[in-house]
Amino acid sequence: MFEYKRSLTTLLLVLGCLTVSAQQTEPVAESEFKEPLTAFWINTYGNIRLSDRFFWVAQTHFRFQESARLPLAGQIGQIYNRHAISYLYSKYFRVSLGGVMRFNFNQDEVPEGERRTVPEYRIWHEYLFAQHLSRLMLYHRIRLEHRWTRGFTDTEADDWIFRNRWRYMISMKIPLNKPKLSPGAFYVGPEAELIMQSGKAVVDSPLEDLRLHTSFGYIVNPRLTFATGLMYSMGQDLAKGAYYKQKWTWRVHMYFSPDFRKVKNKLPMIHLTE
Repeated sequence: MFEYKRSLTTLLLVLGCLTVSAQQTEPVAESEFKEPLTAFWINTYGNIRLSDRFFWVAQTHFRFQESARLPLAGQIGQIYNRHAISYLYSKYFRVSLGGVMRFNFNQDEVPEGERRTVPEYRIWHEYLFAQHLSRLMLYHRIRLEHRWTRGFTDTEADDWIFRNRWRYMISMKIPLNKPKLSPGAFYVGPEAELIMQSGKAVVDSPLEDLRLHTSFGYIVNPRLTFATGLMYSMGQDLAKGAYYKQKWTWRVHMYFSPDFRKVKNKLPMIHLTE
């Protein structure tokens, strides 16, 4: 009986401590969605064939965003260079490994003591799968990025931050005026991408970005395609996970695929494009 009473007393004391602790804990901040920003991206995607199985990926992005005076392209946001060597395992699977050099630009009026631009470095690897379904192509893209970023000031708080990005995208290309994706075809390309992040600086903001994008394109020939579309994106603020950033981005794409091999050595055209 004595042991029972002592156990009951201990349990009550523990529950009391938990209650007091819960009452002293600050309330969790409610989620808040920021007003959407507007942006305009010009993207080029190059797939340069080096041999039957290897090719060089060369991508350049010019990313503008709204300013206090002008929406969409009021000021430069980032200049983005991504390069890699890709290996074509089959016409439905490829792997890539490379690096990224990105320049981030401070926005609007640059405060005294802050830099106008800072570099960002990344190592990335990608695994791209393609499926041929009736008249359309379905793509699954897994991309892992290891990135080093910093703020615009010279304080210790803005020292280099290392993070990992975990990206998965599913996309389609559906011909509109022809039975398949071929020269002269217009197509619609819906896609959705989830971007997660991890690292010491990521405390309560693992969702970096959710992107929903639809583009309309035209295939000029097997080596050149143009497309344009609108993207909505949403993700958590790194410093405050309860705050969600939103953005509407108008995007213009150019895909080019030069091939300098001799004609007799060329493989049949593949469908793996960015």
